Amino acid sequence: MQNLVLIFIGVCGVAIGAAAYFALGLTPIEAGLLALVIMLGGAMLEERNARRRAFRRLEQGVEEMGRLLATDAKAGQVLSQRVNALVDLELGSRLDVIEADMSVLGTVVRQVAEAVSDLETAQAASAPALKDDRATGSGPEPRRVPTIALDDVKRALDEGRLIHHARPILTLPQRKIHAFDMVPRLQIDGRQLVDPPQYMPVPTGEGTVVLRRIDRLCAEEAIRIVRRARLSGDPVRLLVDVSPASLGDKPALDQTLSLLAANRAVNSDIVFALDYEEWTGLSRPQSDGLATLVQQGVFVALRNATTLRLDFGGLAEKGVRYIETSAHTFLKTPAALTDFHSSDINDYIKRFGINLVVTDLESESEILALLDDGIKLAQGPVMGETGPLRPDLRDDGDDDLRQAAAR
Repeated sequence: MQNLVLIFIGVCGVAIGAAAYFALGLTPIEAGLLALVIMLGGAMLEERNARRRAFRRLEQGVEEMGRLLATDAKAGQVLSQRVNALVDLELGSRLDVIEADMSVLGTVVRQVAEAVSDLETAQAASAPALKDDRATGSGPEPRRVPTIALDDVKRALDEGRLIHHARPILTLPQRKIHAFDMVPRLQIDGRQLVDPPQYMPVPTGEGTVVLRRIDRLCAEEAIRIVRRARLSGDPVRLLVDVSPASLGDKPALDQTLSLLAANRAVNSDIVFALDYEEWTGLSRPQSDGLATLVQQGVFVALRNATTLRLDFGGLAEKGVRYIETSAHTFLKTPAALTDFHSSDINDYIKRFGINLVVTDLESESEILALLDDGIKLAQGPVMGETGPLRPDLRDDGDDDLRQAAAR
């Protein structure tokens, strides 16, 4: 384009020089100089304009490049902020949690498969025995037979010879008292005390009525004890047994609910305990009765757990705060209880707000083994024998509680 302009300037210069020669009468030299001057001037003007246009394009290119660099710098800053944010996320710990959850999920799936397999095997094994029972008209015998006659138990209850002792649950390694197990003992033959397995009635027939009466007396005494402990400024947590027979009976349940409603401030110190096998065999009304007690603020403990392959989240929602298992099984054959390593199971259960208590400890070596496994609560003869409570908690004159129970 610039060459075309220069050609046009040259033609104009020649034309003007020719016009000056013929029209103005200039000499050929003067006409040629005029034409040369016009061509040089036009060429200089064109070159100047061309340089200005080039400078403008260069400035625009520099401005555009500056904007692009600013955009790139801003993008780099944003990327740096995102990288810093990713660094601050501490993905290592989160990945560890995800890995642990995946491991737990795999364990749960394996446990479900094993449970289904065991259930199918048990059903297949029990089918012939069930047919034989139906044919002979015989059923399963009671697994426990008390040595004390039912009439003697009723007489002792009428005479107020049910003595409430306690067995401590201690923390490790400090060996401080965490809670107490209430142990209702029956006084016979003068001053002899017998433990519950020797006199506790079998929940059949009239024995069910006596069993409910014992549960009510134990609940009354437990509430009386924790209330006195609160008033003395040294609260204690008390684990007291309750039977499915009381949970499924509306009058007995209403009496316990009345006691709890009248002493709501101390209900968090009461833990109703059931045997694990009784827990698994609760009927729908019995489960509803236990849930009603939990709504009053009390907690639940499972004794003699034969497995730790449990839904701890579901147990926590039902108010379970303690699970007791035997030290012999936990230390000798932990694989029979759980798929976790014995040093990990306590921390895992604790995540759900549930305390694992290892019971029946008989030697200091067992305590050392539990310390290696991270167990925090233990119970047994080597930790503390069953005995009376503190004198300030054994006063029997509590008319307010009796009136609340009567209502």
